[in-house]
Formats: sequence, structure tokens, C-alpha cells
Amino acid sequence: MGCSKLNVKIASFALCVAFNMGLLGVAQAASQGEAAGNSACECKCWKDRWLTDEPRSVCILDSDRDGVIDSKDKCPGTPKGIKVDGNGCELDSDGDGVVDSKDNCPGTPKGAKVDQYGCQQELDSDGDGVVDSKDKCPGTPRGAAVDRNGCELDSDGDGVVDRKDRCPETPAGVKVDRKGCAEPIVLKGVNFENDSAVLTAQAKSILNGVADSLKKRPDIKVTIAGHTDSRGSAAYNKMLSQRRADSVRRYLASKGVKASSLIAKGFGEEQPIATNDTAAGRADNRRVELRMQ
Repeated sequence: MGCSKLNVKIASFALCVAFNMGLLGVAQAASQGEAAGNSACECKCWKDRWLTDEPRSVCILDSDRDGVIDSKDKCPGTPKGIKVDGNGCELDSDGDGVVDSKDNCPGTPKGAKVDQYGCQQELDSDGDGVVDSKDKCPGTPRGAAVDRNGCELDSDGDGVVDRKDRCPETPAGVKVDRKGCAEPIVLKGVNFENDSAVLTAQAKSILNGVADSLKKRPDIKVTIAGHTDSRGSAAYNKMLSQRRADSVRRYLASKGVKASSLIAKGFGEEQPIATNDTAAGRADNRRVELRMQ
């Protein structure tokens, strides 16, 4: 028993549109198709082409053929053969934001930060640019310059990091304080005749050893600092300390130390290291220091 192909087309087209707009489910469309008389003349809808005399089916559009009809496909144009979820989107089984087809590291732990290939990025907890597994100095203050081990830079190698070093470029081997500045070396035993700048014999013997050491380090500049106790006027003490510093400088130069690397400076009573109220304290304050630069 036959029927009008035109009538079939009109009825089937209406069902196709309704289904693909989500207005009808499969069962509803099939049921209404039967009621419209499609049992005698079956039809199939494929995009905008209508073919008759084909096995009967509900008209469904799935342009990318991923198994999810266009009206419900939130990711149209999925490449052929790719597995998709109920929304027609590629699967991301480990939920790392990289779809399975591009994920080189499946099974990434939940919440882990990954790169464009889906592989877990190593943590850098202190944000210094060195990942934790290679960071030998974790907890570096933010913004501090570090080396490849994640440790703060100490450009002059004095044991005080650059961020705290107030005296950069300290010569190698020079002992420094916590600020990175060279600690003054007190030349114990370098004394002078009373109220003069004349070196004692013991002082000359000590300075001979100092000269030998300085000649091995021609790169170092040295300030020879003279100091006195507080007895006498400040002006006189300043002058006396300068004369004594000059005396030490001349002696060292006479023993082969480059005169251009030696600076003599008198401080008088301005920088005591002990009390001037006792004889022992005043003796400590009368001193000659070497300050490396």
C-alpha cells in the first residue's frame, strides 16, 4: 500500500526539525512518525537531503558524527574517532584541563598544575625560579636573586648574601662582619715610644710579618688606622694618631708593600673600643688597625 512521497516528506521534515531543536525525544518522534503514516513509506533525513525508500529512522543531525546530535553538542567539529562525553566534548579523564588526545601524562593527581602537554609542573614554593626538587635553599625571600641551586647570591664570596652585604666586592679571604664589611685587624704589639710616632723594636718585628702577608696580596688596598686614648686634647690626639699611622705606612712601604695600596688615617680618640676610665681600657684604645678594602 503506497502513500504520497510529498506528504511523507512534509511530515518527516517537521519531525526532524522538532527533534533537533530538542522539542521531541526519540520515542515521541517515532510515535508521531507512525501516526503521520510513515509506516508505509519510510524516510531518512541526512542534513538537508531527503531520501525515501530507506530503512525507517528518526531524522537526527550529528554533523561531526561523534554520537551526540548537533542540538546537544557543545563541542561541534570534534575530530573523527575521538571519544567524547555526553556534551560531545573530548574526554579529559584526569580533569587536568588537557584533553586525553593531547595528554602525554594521563592520571595526573587532582589539582596538580600541569603544562600544555598535561604533565605535572614541579612546585617552586618560594617562587625563586628553582623547582623544589632542586632548591637547596628553600624559603628564599621573594625577589632575592638566587643561583642555580636556589640560594641567594654572594657575589664576593664573603659569606654575606648580596641582599645584606653593605660592603660588596670584599677581597677573597678577608674576614668580614655580619654586614659583609671587613673586620679591622688590630696590630697587637705595634706600639710607639711615649708621646711620639717612633716605632718600638717589637713593633717593627711585628710589621715585618705584616709586610710579608700584604706583599702576597697586591690586589688589596689597606687603610692603616691610628687611634689614641682620651688623655690630652682631641685635636692633639687626632694629630698624634695621624703621625703614627703615617709611620706604619712608611715602614710597610720600606719592606716592599706597594705604597699606592696603603692609606694612613688618624682617628684620635673618636673610636674607642674600651673605657678610658682605666689603664687597661686606655691601653686597648691606643692601637693601630688594618682595614682591608
